[in-house]
Amino acid sequence: MPRYYFHIRKDGILEKDLEGTEFATLDAAEEDAVQAVREILAEKVLAADIIDGDQFEIATAEGTVLRAVPFRSVLRLQ
Repeated sequence: MPRYYFHIRKDGILEKDLEGTEFATLDAAEEDAVQAVREILAEKVLAADIIDGDQFEIATAEGTVLRAVPFRSVLRLQ
């Protein structure tokens, strides 16, 4: 199974995931990233933190970014 790395970009700074996680597909990795973002956002809301600009960058071991999941993209606001 391929290993994907969920790097977090905060305020323009990249925090690398050094371990990665195996997923059957890139779509499965993205679904997991979305769920992780929801959990992170719940913690940020409880702490009254600002939600702006952070994102996961799903990458290969070589560092190629395959998809980005902006934290704001999982919010359902009207």
